[in-house]
Amino acid sequence: MTDILNKIVATKHEEVAAAKNRKSLELVRADAESRVLTRDFVGALRAKIAAGKPAVIAEIKKASPSKGIIRADFIPADIAQSYAEFGAACLSVLTDAEYFQGCADYLKQARASCQLPVLRKDFMVDVYQIYESRAMGADAILLIAACLDDAQMQEFERIARGLDMAVLVEVHDADELQRALKLKTPLIGVNNRNLKTFEVSLNTTLSLMKDIPADRLLICESGIHTRQDVLRMGAAGVNAFLVGEAFMRAEEPGEVLAALFD
Repeated sequence: MTDILNKIVATKHEEVAAAKNRKSLELVRADAESRVLTRDFVGALRAKIAAGKPAVIAEIKKASPSKGIIRADFIPADIAQSYAEFGAACLSVLTDAEYFQGCADYLKQARASCQLPVLRKDFMVDVYQIYESRAMGADAILLIAACLDDAQMQEFERIARGLDMAVLVEVHDADELQRALKLKTPLIGVNNRNLKTFEVSLNTTLSLMKDIPADRLLICESGIHTRQDVLRMGAAGVNAFLVGEAFMRAEEPGEVLAALFD
């Protein structure tokens, strides 16, 4: 792991320990198991693709460690409605507070304002967070291969599936991809950002896609900023995307989504 990822993971362990002191694992698990009717995250993506349209997971993100505040006028419910109106398949909501200025309430507000399935975008390091995700209303979780071992990924996936949540597993290179393919989830996210240099290249997705089986759904993450980027990836057969920053800087995020992908 890179220094920043190590730092984030260490913070997550501290946060989980504090959360367990406030509310036990047993209580959070009971809350998670009492929730019903998740929204079909995978189905929403596949439906867009079946209709001949790009499947866009539109991200709601206030800030990042490298860019600072991305959107000062930050109202998650309004952003979610804009995305839904202009054709997003799903939402991704940052809930990390320390590094991305997110919180669980942002996910709740976004989900309550529309009918789109919602991914909790955070750094999962403990089973507590999987139950916590469902308790806050998430329909899907993110597992980042770079900060989890195989046993953790498999356990987290098993718990998520038991709670009827989808799993998006994120990889950055060929080794992580092979580890991710051991999971059952069809959702394979390729993050085009190099964790060592932080450079972004769409060639990462293009080089890894040949090793992703046809029954999996490749999701291109990071690096989509222009219509040309979308056309380039579409020509290569990529039809699912997770995009945030390009939308977050716009006054009307959904309009930029439509302009990029329509």
